[in-house]
Amino acid sequence: MRRITPLALAVALAVLLLAACGRNDQPDFTLQLLHAADMDGTTGALDNVENFSAMLDAFRNEYANSTLVLSSGDNYVPGPRYYAAGDDFNDPILGLSGDGRGDIALLNAMGVQASALGNHELDLGTGVFASVFDAETGGSGSYPGASFPYLSTNLVFTGDEDLAPLVVSDGQDASQVGGRLTGSVVITVDGERIGVVGATTPHLGRIAGTGGITVQPDDGSDLDALAAIIQQAVNALIAQDIDKIILLAHMQQIAVEKELATRLNGVDIIVAGGSNTILADDNDRLHPGDEAADTYPLRFDSPTGEPVLLVNTDADYRYLGRLVVGFDDEGVVMPGSLDSSTSGAYATDEQGAREAGGQPIAEVTRIVDSLRSVLRGRGGNVLGSTSVYLAGRRSDVRTQETNLGNLITDAYLWIAQQVDPEVAVSLKNSGGIRDDIGIVIQPPGTTDPSDVMFLPPPADSAAGTREGDVSQFDVESTLRFNNGLVILPLTAAQFFEIMEHSVAFDGVGKVTQGRFPQVGGMRFSFDPTAPSGNRVRSLAIVDDDGVVTDRIVENGELVGDPDRTIKMVTLNFVANGGDGYPFPMPAPGRVDLPGEAEQPNPPNPGFPDTNGNGVIDEPVLTDPGLATFARPGTEQDALAEYLAHFQTDTPYSIPDTPPLHDQRIQNLSIPNKQDTVYLPR
Repeated sequence: MRRITPLALAVALAVLLLAACGRNDQPDFTLQLLHAADMDGTTGALDNVENFSAMLDAFRNEYANSTLVLSSGDNYVPGPRYYAAGDDFNDPILGLSGDGRGDIALLNAMGVQASALGNHELDLGTGVFASVFDAETGGSGSYPGASFPYLSTNLVFTGDEDLAPLVVSDGQDASQVGGRLTGSVVITVDGERIGVVGATTPHLGRIAGTGGITVQPDDGSDLDALAAIIQQAVNALIAQDIDKIILLAHMQQIAVEKELATRLNGVDIIVAGGSNTILADDNDRLHPGDEAADTYPLRFDSPTGEPVLLVNTDADYRYLGRLVVGFDDEGVVMPGSLDSSTSGAYATDEQGAREAGGQPIAEVTRIVDSLRSVLRGRGGNVLGSTSVYLAGRRSDVRTQETNLGNLITDAYLWIAQQVDPEVAVSLKNSGGIRDDIGIVIQPPGTTDPSDVMFLPPPADSAAGTREGDVSQFDVESTLRFNNGLVILPLTAAQFFEIMEHSVAFDGVGKVTQGRFPQVGGMRFSFDPTAPSGNRVRSLAIVDDDGVVTDRIVENGELVGDPDRTIKMVTLNFVANGGDGYPFPMPAPGRVDLPGEAEQPNPPNPGFPDTNGNGVIDEPVLTDPGLATFARPGTEQDALAEYLAHFQTDTPYSIPDTPPLHDQRIQNLSIPNKQDTVYLPR
């Protein structure tokens, strides 16, 4: 008989005890999640997507049997790239050309397996959305539609006539429901069934064309109610014996995804969307000028104490999110299995592709080349010029006054005054400024953010443009929704209320929200530390020379006759209640400059007629002017005409300023900032 030593006996007992307890430091299953969101840029997205595809393919090959590729929504947005896909030049590559279909083709080529439904997919309404991702809607031919499903468990699609035929039941195999709408799917990875649930911001109705979609919960700020809806979908997957669940949450503000992480049970990973928040490790190399908002991934605990990981990356294919993480034998995610040298945010530039060891996916390159061929002609249509960088980045325009915001609102005011010389002020929601005009460069040999250079548009030999030229492509890129302009007579009291709304959200001046204004013909100051609704301290109407012509608010109080008329030009989107703006509806005296009935691709179909007479007026502006690519009276045409009239021989030269020196929008919480609204400029 073999003698068993005391040491051997102890080791054997320890092994048996560990086995009995089911404890093991090694993962039972390892998943590689590759993710992206918010591919709603213009030139940048096409510049980045080939490197993105090369890195995605290389990383997928490293974990050939255990990789999942997901998007958390906003896979496209109306704009030059979107409309370029509608040119029949693309028939050979798309099967049948159609607006937006190039973006779906890119996702198909890269093997995206499921996506949350974002808000921008619905910018042009439900019928247009259906024609983009469904193979049958909007025409015949060989267009395959999306090979992946769109997910949202808190949206009810069955009440919409365009989307109802595309709805399938929850919990099906994702590979079997491409081009369909559902709340959740199941994807098998290396023999393990992974549940994927989608959710969309419950504020969708005020920022997109929802048609007959029912958005839940009714109160978009009730996160407990939202979590309860998502939990039902999670529980249904758990009932199928699925113990690994990912939530694709397109909430627009990462603070909401953080709150959901602590309210949901059974969710292992949340992929955020809509906020363009960069989460990155300390050893992740970022693009010049970028800074991480927090670490990658963020970790939270569910109500039952299980770990929840939250990931996100920046937009426009600029980063590829990579999470390689283990699960134990009960399907619980293991944060201790993370390796920061593998997981994180990967900058999708040439260096990133080279280090990953990948080559662009051939089909992606073919699609990009086809779209660029269409866009190249538009880029050569020069409208004016600038000698300075025009600040249109989300972090700029949604928190402070910018020179691009000033240029755009000055253009609106100039156009509107040709129709009605009494129009005094202009307002644009910053959420409709979708790109800067110019480039951002980190000089060689430095990684110091203070060294970043902000420059005007570079010369483009392919398009035949010189440095500083502003083209049709630039205008379409930054104002890609191309809303119509609207003139509205307001009382002074209503004007005050509208400006209060523009700065009424929590974190104004720091947190990005699309309602933050860019303005013309006025100056105002606000105190973000004051209670919501009591923040505007001074508000004045000014003329072209900056001279105050009417005092509206002093020391936070409305002055003068509250019923005196002030005419404003704004967009039909906000005039119809977009971003929650409290414009009067109906509005007697309202004038829609392009005439909504004939405006192509109206940005928010389904809004009620607000002219007050039940009749949509005929267009007021019919002169094509110097720029003819956009309909007169739309915002693209206004900016294009303004540039063509004033910035052809003389480049625009007003540089962007830091908030301390802003004049039109004065944030009084900025250190050393003084209220100069009523001081001579």
